[in-house]
Amino acid sequence: MKTTKPWSAALALGASLLLAGCGEEPEAQAPAPRPVRVVTVEKGVGGQVASFTGDVQAQDEAALAFRVSGRMIERSANVGDQVKAGQVVARLDPQNALNALRSAQAALAAAESQLVTAANTFERQERLLGNGFTTQANHDAARTALQAAQSGVDNAEAQLKTAQDNVSYTDLVADAPGTVTARGAEPGEVVQAGQMILQLARQGGRDAVFDVPANVLRAAPVDPVITVTLSDDPSVTARGRVREVAPQADPVTRTFRVRVGLDTPPAAMRLGSTVIGRVELGSDAAIEIPASALTAVNERPAVWVYDPASQTVALRNIELRRFSQASVAVETGLSPGEIVVTAGVQALHPGQKVRLLGAGS
Repeated sequence: MKTTKPWSAALALGASLLLAGCGEEPEAQAPAPRPVRVVTVEKGVGGQVASFTGDVQAQDEAALAFRVSGRMIERSANVGDQVKAGQVVARLDPQNALNALRSAQAALAAAESQLVTAANTFERQERLLGNGFTTQANHDAARTALQAAQSGVDNAEAQLKTAQDNVSYTDLVADAPGTVTARGAEPGEVVQAGQMILQLARQGGRDAVFDVPANVLRAAPVDPVITVTLSDDPSVTARGRVREVAPQADPVTRTFRVRVGLDTPPAAMRLGSTVIGRVELGSDAAIEIPASALTAVNERPAVWVYDPASQTVALRNIELRRFSQASVAVETGLSPGEIVVTAGVQALHPGQKVRLLGAGS
C-alpha cells in the first residue's frame, strides 16, 4: 500500500487555500463624510446704520486780522461775544499812520504848487513862441516840465490815498455778523499784518463735522439724509445732507473729513457741541453671510452650497455688495433658504459628501 508523504499533503492544502483566496476581493471602503458647519441664507430686513461722533462748526468761519502792522491798543470783543457787521472789534495805535497821512498831504500840496508853476511857464512859452520871441527848444522844455509836474501830482494823490487807507486799517472791523470763537492777540502786543486777532464764526449756517472711513463713504447712498443728535441729549436732533467731503484722507487716521450742512439746527446745538451722526448705508434688504464662508474660484468670490438631498456641496460664484471682517452682503448668486458652508471650506471639492456639525442663521 502506497503512503502519502507529509510534505505533499501540506503543499496540496496550501494550493487549495491560495486558489480560494484569489476568487474573492475585499470591498473598498468609501471615505467618511467631511464634517462642516453651515448657515441658512435669509433675506435681510434692511441696510446697516453707521454712526460717528463729531462736533458742530460754523459753515463759514473767518480769521479777522489787521492789514497793517502795529501795536494793538484795544480789543473790544472776546470769545463768545456776538458782533455785528461793521462793528470795530480792535484798534492799533494810529500815530504812525497819522504821521504818514500828514506827510502825504504835504507832498500833495507841494506837487500841486509845482504843477501851477509849470502850467504858468508853459502858457508864457506858448504865447512867446506864437509871437516869435522864444525858441522851440524853450517851448518843448516847458511842456516837459508841465508833464512832469502833472505826474508828480498824480503820484502824490496815490500816496495820500494809501496813507488814508492805512489810517482806516488801524481799526479792525467785522465784515459780517457772527460769534467770536477764538482770540490770537492781547492789547499791548505788537502784531503783524495778517496775524489772527479774532476767529469769527459767521452767522448763516452750521455744519456737523465727522471723520469717516473710506469703506463707509463707498457704501453710503448718493446724497443721504444724515440724522444728527446731541451726544448728551438724544432728544435734540437735526437733519442734514453732506455738503463737503475732503479730497484727501488724514495721513494719521486715514479717514476723510465730512461736513454735513444742518437744516434749521436747534439752538441747543451750539458751536463746539459733540454730536452723533447716523446714516443708513443701504435702504434695501440684503443677504448677509459670515465672512468665513467666502472663498474664490476663477478669480471671483464664491461659496460652497450644501444640497440636503444628496448631502454634497457645490461651488458657486457670487457677486458682493459690501464686505467687512465679520460678514459680507451678497448682491447676486444666493437665494433665501439655501445652505452655505461657513467652516471647512478650504478642504472641500465639488460633489463631496459632508456631515453637518451645526446650523445657524
